[in-house]
Amino acid sequence: MPTIRTDDGVDLHYEEAGSGIPMVFVHEFAGDSRSWEPQMRFFARRYRCIAFNARGYPPSAVPSDPRAYSQDRATDDIAAVIKGLDLAPAHVVGLSMGAFATLHLGLRHPGLARSLVAAGVGYGAAPGKRDQFRAETDGAIARIRAETMAEFGKTYSRGPTRLVFEETDPRGYAEFQTQLREHSTEGSALTMQGVQRERPSLFDLADGFAAYTTPTLVIAGDEDDPTLEPALYLKRTIPTSALLVMPKAGHTMNLEHPDAFNRAVLDFVTQVDAGAWRRRIPESQSGSIIAAKP
Repeated sequence: MPTIRTDDGVDLHYEEAGSGIPMVFVHEFAGDSRSWEPQMRFFARRYRCIAFNARGYPPSAVPSDPRAYSQDRATDDIAAVIKGLDLAPAHVVGLSMGAFATLHLGLRHPGLARSLVAAGVGYGAAPGKRDQFRAETDGAIARIRAETMAEFGKTYSRGPTRLVFEETDPRGYAEFQTQLREHSTEGSALTMQGVQRERPSLFDLADGFAAYTTPTLVIAGDEDDPTLEPALYLKRTIPTSALLVMPKAGHTMNLEHPDAFNRAVLDFVTQVDAGAWRRRIPESQSGSIIAAKP
């Protein structure tokens, strides 16, 4: 079973398929490397694809020390995979928790990324939502420890932004729920505590995002309400970004609508690889509605 060892001694399991320009997939809290299977099968025809399990997600190691889990650590783990497999610069595609880490990679390790895709990103980041998010994560942590993930996964998978998945694709949703319930109880609780609850708000990182030079695609589902305002903020702040809002899509859009997701990402990385991805024209943000800048 292939693994990469991080600088703090944690073994990360990864899956690999295909050859060519590298593409790394970074999963959400409720997923693992298996939740990227529709993307691995599609992109491996053109790219060298790597999907890895975050720390706390077997068969990756599950450190027992709470200090081993943080936003910085999650970001550095992407860097460890890229460096350990000699992938730089790689296209990096993240969903939700993985998208937060992907955006932080662009802030802290920009030289490792050829491009960034941040999908379903922004839970708890919108102004005025931080206290609510922390209160809800505290409740989730308590329930994970009391019930185990085998039981709590039934509830977590039915969050408001997941319901459209079940409606759209009941078989795919059932597979997603089954895999979620297989996650480590300890690893999930520690990830929720150290990575999710304590991460900084995206809105506090505006200066770093404004200095981005890495091509960035932000994707939001139009029924994933907590991510819509942050997605607009990222589009307006990152000068190298584009925003795609997928219709009738919830939080797990790469599984709900894999064909549309794959085609959008393929179009993006194709433009990047061709040298055709450009920064936003500054005059387009002049603040005028119809008047051209003199």
